[in-house]
Amino acid sequence: MQAWRVHELGEPKDVLTLEEIETPRAAAGEIVVRVLAAAANFPDALLCRGQYQVKPPLPFTPGIELCGEVVEVGEGVAGWTVGDRVIGNPEFPTGGFAEYAVLLGAKALPAPPSLDDAEASGLLIGYQTGWFGLHRRANLQPGETLLVHAAAGGVGSAAVQLGKAAGARVIGVAGGADKADYVRALGADVVVDRRTEDFVEVVNEVTGGKGADVIYDPVGGSTYEKSTKCVAFEGRILVIGFAGGTIQTPGLNHALIKNYSIVGLHWGLYAVKNPALIGQCHAELTLLAAEGKVKPLVSERLGLDAVPDGVQRVADGKTVGRLVFLP
Repeated sequence: MQAWRVHELGEPKDVLTLEEIETPRAAAGEIVVRVLAAAANFPDALLCRGQYQVKPPLPFTPGIELCGEVVEVGEGVAGWTVGDRVIGNPEFPTGGFAEYAVLLGAKALPAPPSLDDAEASGLLIGYQTGWFGLHRRANLQPGETLLVHAAAGGVGSAAVQLGKAAGARVIGVAGGADKADYVRALGADVVVDRRTEDFVEVVNEVTGGKGADVIYDPVGGSTYEKSTKCVAFEGRILVIGFAGGTIQTPGLNHALIKNYSIVGLHWGLYAVKNPALIGQCHAELTLLAAEGKVKPLVSERLGLDAVPDGVQRVADGKTVGRLVFLP
C-alpha cells in the first residue's frame, strides 16, 4: 500500500515521504480499515515536528483522524464486521495518511449515516473536544454568550456549531476576510476579523459590557490574556490548546478579582478515565448531525498526493475550513 511516512522530524513539507509499504494486518483487539477519508489536523504538523504529546517511534505515518471501511477484524474484537464504515483515531505507526490503517476495535465508532466520508472523517476530534469542553467542563447554558477563538479552524468551527446547537449566542473570531466569511457560514451570530477589529471591544459592545460567559480558547498566549478583559462575571475561560505557540501564565489574582473560572480540557483523558462518555458524546453528535445542526464544512477534498502541502498549510494557518484527503 501507499503511505506517507516521517523518517526524520521537521516541517511537514520537508519530511513526509510517500512510500510503498506492506499492508498492515489486524492483531488481537485491532481492526484494519481501508481509508476512505483522512482529515488534516494541526496535531499532524506537530507530530511531524516532534512537538506533539504523543511521539511515535520513527518512521511513522501521521493522520490522527479518519473515516474507513473495515477490511479485517482481529481476534477478540466484538461489534465490527468487514464492510462496516467507522471513524476513529489510528494506532501509530499506521496513521491515516495512507491507503490502509489500524484502529483499536474498542475505540472505533460508527460513522454517522447522515455524513459522507469526508464529513465523517472530521467529526471526531474537533466535535468531541467541543462537546466535552462546552457541556462537560464549561456547562454552557441556552442564552449565554460564547466567544470562540480560531473559529475557522477544525476545533473552533466545531465549537461554533455546537454553541449554536446549545442555544448560545456565538461570537467567532478569525483572521482575514475569507475566514470571517467561513465563520458566518458556520452560523456565528457575530464575527470578528482580528486583523481589523479588537475582539475585546466587540464583545463588550455586543454584550452591553457584561462580557462573554464562556470563552473557547485553542490559541493561548496573548489571545488568552486579552480574553480576560472581556470575560463575564462567573464566566469560564476554556483552555483548549496553544496553537499560538505561547503557553501563558494566568494571573490568578485577576481570576479572583473578576470572579471567573479557568477551566482546562484534555479530551484524550476521557478515553482513560471514563470511556463510556466517549460513546455517549458520539451518540449525541450523531443525532445532531442527523438533525442538520452540526456538519463539518469541508473546504478542500484532496488526493493522497497532496498531504505534505495540505498539512503544511494547516500548520501555517493558511487554510479555511477542513482539509480532507481521499486516498
